[in-house]
Amino acid sequence: MMEDTQFEHAQSNVANESSSQQSQTVDDNDIKIEGSAFVYNEHPSDDNGPPKVDSEVEVLHEKVTKQIIKDGHGHKPTKFSTCFLHYRAWVENTSQKFEDTWQEQRPTELVLGKEKPQMVGLGIGVSGMKSGERALLHVGWELGYGKEGSFSFPNVPPMADLLYEVELIGFDEAKEGKARSDMTVEERIEAADRRKLEGNAYFKDEKLEEAMQQYEMAIAYMGDEFMFQLFGKYRDMALAVKNPCHLNMAACLIKLRRYEEAIAQCSIVLSEDENNVKALFRRGKAKAELGQTDGAREDFQKAKKIVPEDKTIAKELRLLAEHDKAVYQKQKELYKGIFGPPPEAKPQRRNWLVVFWQWLVSLFCRVFKLQKHKAD
Repeated sequence: MMEDTQFEHAQSNVANESSSQQSQTVDDNDIKIEGSAFVYNEHPSDDNGPPKVDSEVEVLHEKVTKQIIKDGHGHKPTKFSTCFLHYRAWVENTSQKFEDTWQEQRPTELVLGKEKPQMVGLGIGVSGMKSGERALLHVGWELGYGKEGSFSFPNVPPMADLLYEVELIGFDEAKEGKARSDMTVEERIEAADRRKLEGNAYFKDEKLEEAMQQYEMAIAYMGDEFMFQLFGKYRDMALAVKNPCHLNMAACLIKLRRYEEAIAQCSIVLSEDENNVKALFRRGKAKAELGQTDGAREDFQKAKKIVPEDKTIAKELRLLAEHDKAVYQKQKELYKGIFGPPPEAKPQRRNWLVVFWQWLVSLFCRVFKLQKHKAD
């Protein structure tokens, strides 16, 4: 509906900002700064159970096979690499889904060689994947939940072969295989910031998928449980890394016309900082593109109260007003075409015969009254 001029030259500059550096304006340069590389595929749908895959079956282990759904890039992780992935899992013979990290919107961390016993098969499958790759894994029950199964969470029957749809976001090749839970607060924030900077570097080289993976891995270090434990300067430090990554995603999602996802990314930032101008502006842009003009206007007006002199926000509000006016005129013309102009009033033709009889009756009545009066 509206031209997305704010993002046209995003490739010339990429965000590297802290919370103290963030400007409460949304001029053209500001919007372009964070137009980074959120270019991974749509979240897979599982409406019909496990995906049907026709690609060649690759044997990774006696009990683990892999079929590629989407190719990855680069090399494969080595032992003790910390991998970040999304997956959903089914019991193979019943297609009963028992886990879904996409639905939870929270990537899983897996240190290869240090998996839980029930995730050994998944770990073998992930070790045979490249960054950005999505695959269907067949895992025998011996490398899954075993002979006993699981009757808590997740609920998996005994001796159940498993199917995993897995996407490897990326991995850290830390030789010691240090998991996030074993890191100090400073180490996790530093690791996330390093990922953000690497994403910026990839983006400048136009390696968009690699950049996106770095941003998402940075966010994975800043998970909900971790953020819940932080306060004061540590929380500010974490948000200074986490929020720009979400804003980068939203900017690129708008360019990809994936407006619902852009709205979700902006809403995450606004849940932490309800007056974040960039999040309000980008959410407004996404809503406007979806035709949600009332919601878009609300976001733009709130942003304008924070930075009343900002010309970019004023321009978007003006575009909304022009759009509403154009819609009104179009509807007016449409309804006019449907119902047509109102009929003109036509003068009624008088029936002179009726008029004559009315006059004659009236005359007869008057004569009758006069004769009666004389008789009295």
